[in-house]
Amino acid sequence: MSKKATAREIFVPAAGPAGGSAPPGEIPTPQAAEGADAALTDATRELRRRMIAEAAYFQAERRGFTPGCELEDWLAAEAQVDVGHSRASA
Repeated sequence: MSKKATAREIFVPAAGPAGGSAPPGEIPTPQAAEGADAALTDATRELRRRMIAEAAYFQAERRGFTPGCELEDWLAAEAQVDVGHSRASA
């Protein structure tokens, strides 16, 4: 299981001259902002995939795990997760 990054680990202020902090009055910029965004996006995608997999499992369980409907289970689970996500963010 991978460790979830904290905001502190992602947004570390850039070092100023001689490795110190940014000069007073200057807003420090996040280090490797693109990498941080990519890490968050990957984590979000992985969470979505896990939620879909779990919902698909329960869909298959409800129909008695009859083979041949795996794709339909997955697509129904995707729709279920996406609708739930859109309601939560509204």
